[in-house]
Amino acid sequence: MPTEILMPALSPTMEEGTLAKWLVKPGDTVSSGDLLAEIETDKATMEFEAVDDGTIGELLVAEGTEGIKVNTAIATLLVDGESADSPAPKAKADPAPAQKPAPGAAPKPAKMAPPAPVAAKSGKRILASPLARRLAKSKGIDLASITGTGPHGRIVKADIEGAKPGPAPAKAATVAAVMPTGPATDTVLKMYADRDATEIKLDGMRKIIAARLTEAKQTIPHFYLRRDIRIDDLLAFRAQLNKQLEKRGVKLSVNDFIIKACALALQQVPAANAVWAGDRILQLKPSDVAVAVAVEGGLFTPVLRDSDTKSLSQLSTEMKDLAARARTRKLAPHEYQGGSFAVSNLGMFGIDNFDAVINPPHGAILAVGAGVKKPVVGADDQIMIATVMSVTLSVDHRVIDGALGAELLQAIVDNLENPMAMLA
Repeated sequence: MPTEILMPALSPTMEEGTLAKWLVKPGDTVSSGDLLAEIETDKATMEFEAVDDGTIGELLVAEGTEGIKVNTAIATLLVDGESADSPAPKAKADPAPAQKPAPGAAPKPAKMAPPAPVAAKSGKRILASPLARRLAKSKGIDLASITGTGPHGRIVKADIEGAKPGPAPAKAATVAAVMPTGPATDTVLKMYADRDATEIKLDGMRKIIAARLTEAKQTIPHFYLRRDIRIDDLLAFRAQLNKQLEKRGVKLSVNDFIIKACALALQQVPAANAVWAGDRILQLKPSDVAVAVAVEGGLFTPVLRDSDTKSLSQLSTEMKDLAARARTRKLAPHEYQGGSFAVSNLGMFGIDNFDAVINPPHGAILAVGAGVKKPVVGADDQIMIATVMSVTLSVDHRVIDGALGAELLQAIVDNLENPMAMLA
């Protein structure tokens, strides 16, 4: 019987995806590692590879089909001498009707999803032949408990035949996305039936943003700490460094200094470098700082790992690369997942101050406003003009208490008001 190729879960938050493009067609011979399809997830368009050798049988899902649930059959693979005449497995139908291809569209060529690669408890993908998978399923054998003797550790028929039957591995529980509550769609449509309006369909990214931020505001006890930061010394130091770095093609932004200041502050106040882990707090050692990047239709939060150990020029170069690839949705999941702390800067849009929503499981997020010249009282009680930047630290009270949050924000302020010390 042909092997089903299933829609893969290409990121932890992915529950459904769009089959953007097939890279193979029926009858094509494929080997492990060959590209089969381009899949649009909630955050990016990713290439999907074959994990087994064989011949493409039937493409069960058309190019452009949206809302394909993870683990839905999207194609078949013929192996071990099977022919296209072998009975094909029935596609696992999505409750929602699949989107039909546009009139006149050619039959979809295919990039296919691998036959549900099995994941070990460690999270590492397990390679097994289709025949080995079928035998393991029929005998109730957990593939994670088998050591493969085939090429590259692949589990083959002989490995299954020599194994003892056992309980089949339990399926991982799927956490349903928390969707926003409010008036029903029909109620809203009727309310505005006599008004000229355009309906905008929610794509995967918008759905995930709606679900995640609703979850954040409903489940995270936010509190807010605000400070004004004088950044005249920072601006002067930045101009001096940029002049020296001009020959290297490096231009530091104020945001690069903010990222560095936050990364160092997390080291100076290590108890605040933490995330909420359901029934415990996970305190991190490295400073992995996420930075909000606006993209068409939503946003990404790429993570700058080990930010405390990197130079300003390294942070600047890495941030530019991540932001550019975020805007074209070319980031890999590991590049926008993780981190304990985030920075959201709207100063370039002229926003003086705002409150940011925490991106779970982060413990805090810093909202940064524009630097504005204001009259301030100097150390000698004289009125002077200074460039002042307003920031707000949104804090998860389950992870960080008020005094600890204040200590973290003070460290950020000190770093930004004394920028040369960040290079020491």
